[in-house]
This record gives sequence, structure tokens and C-alpha cells, in this order.
Amino acid sequence: MARKKKLYEGKAKILFDGPEPGTVIQHFKDDATALNGKKHAIIAGKGVLNNRISAHLMTKLEAMGIPTHFVRSINAREQLVRAVDIIPIELVVRNVAAGSLSKRLGIKEGTQLGRPLIEYYYKNDELNDPMVSDDHITTFGWADTYELEEMISMAWRINDYLNGLFAGLGVILVDFKLEFGRLWGEHGELYIILADEISPDNCRLWDEKTKEKMDKDRFRLDLDDQVKGYHYIAERLGLVPQDIFEGGNLNENMADKLALIENEFSKKRRLRELNPGKPRKA
Repeated sequence: MARKKKLYEGKAKILFDGPEPGTVIQHFKDDATALNGKKHAIIAGKGVLNNRISAHLMTKLEAMGIPTHFVRSINAREQLVRAVDIIPIELVVRNVAAGSLSKRLGIKEGTQLGRPLIEYYYKNDELNDPMVSDDHITTFGWADTYELEEMISMAWRINDYLNGLFAGLGVILVDFKLEFGRLWGEHGELYIILADEISPDNCRLWDEKTKEKMDKDRFRLDLDDQVKGYHYIAERLGLVPQDIFEGGNLNENMADKLALIENEFSKKRRLRELNPGKPRKA
């Protein structure tokens, strides 16, 4: 696919203009960041693994009725997604105490919560993505009541599904971040759909037996073999062979072959009709 115009570059992804109307190419970088971008490194192969993991999980969620922006994989590092207007709110779903929750409330990391907890954060790098309430969200017009209800409803369903999926792999889904976008239909109807990615970059995932961290926390906490978590999750999901990393380095030839396989699937698929669920007139 010919390179298109760059639309946006973030910490872990680049967005390019898509080949079809209403689409965007999402490119996964090997960059890893923490502390709101103050800590930065390159983790070789991270982009390939996140691309495959996110594509797989988005496809699974769409099959169970969660509308997503994912259309199809393009190659080892890129996927075609629907162009949406991102709602500037991150929903963090927590099943186990960890990270900022433990620090803020003094709860021991690893404590199982009595029920899943949803927190909201305003997407603003300059403000370090502050935690906000539902009243903040509706008062300042970041999302209305209908949109917030849709996001919360989907977040519960996503958590239920991913909890079961990862538990079957011997992995604990500690917490994860979700982003949603607005998509308008041809008659002005509005749909809320899942966007961004689902990968070890925005999920905390622990080995069930050892409680070893298999996510971006390996980078945040300067643990050894930082690509290990990404590889571990991709391998558990059956998405990459065990020997795709040789001596800690990505086997580029093998990654290219995986990209060719993805392209064969892509050629057989067109831009799918949106399965949006409940619309609302704009």
C-alpha cells in the first residue's frame, strides 16, 4: 500500500490518510514512553506485537457485538481503521489494585477489588491526563449523557469478555484503558465505537501463577527483557511463533512472512459494514 499523508503522530502510533473514504492507516511504532512522555526508549518488535494483538482482540470484540474502528490488518505494523472523532476521555477499568490506584489510596498492589471499578481521565498531555468525574465530563461537554452511558455499557461488556479470555490463558487482566470515538452515518446518525488499541501498552497483564508483569510496566519499572511481556501475550494468544525473537531481537524475516499472511486475508476482505448497535440522530 502506497504511503499516504501523515495525519498525526503520537507516542506509540502514527496515523496516515487511508486508501478508502472514511479510513485511516494506523502504524504501530516500537517507541515506549512513560511518565507522560518524559521517559522514552525503543523496544524492538513492540510495534509488530501490539499490531497483531490489538487486531486480534478488536476482531474478537466486534464478533461479540462491540462496534470498533478496526477494519483489517495491512502488514506487520499497520492496520486499516475507520476515521472517528476521538472522545477526549479515557475509561480505565480496574479489576485488581495496581498503579495509580494503589498510590492514591494506599491499597496494596495485587488486592482483588470487590467489583470492577471504572475511572475517567481527561485526555490532555499538558495536564497529565487528570482524573475527572462524570459530572466534569457532561458539564464541560467532552461527552453527553448518552455517549457516556454507551461507553460505560461497552466497557462492562469488554471487561467481562477479556477477563474470561485472558483467564483461559493463565493471565490476570489487572486493568486496562479504553478510548472511544464518534462516527456519523450517512443520514446524520451518531454511533459510539471502540477506538485506539487493546494491547500490553494499555493493559496490565500478570502471569496467573507467578504474578510476573507482562505489559508496559516492564518498561515503566525498568524490569529486564522489556519486550518479554508483549511476546508472552502474543504467544499465549497464538499470534506469533515462539522463536520470533532470536537472542532478544525480532526475526524480521519471520515478521515479514506474518505480514504476507495478513495481506492475504486483507485482499479477501472489503471495508465491512458497521455493526454499530444503537444510533442516535446528531
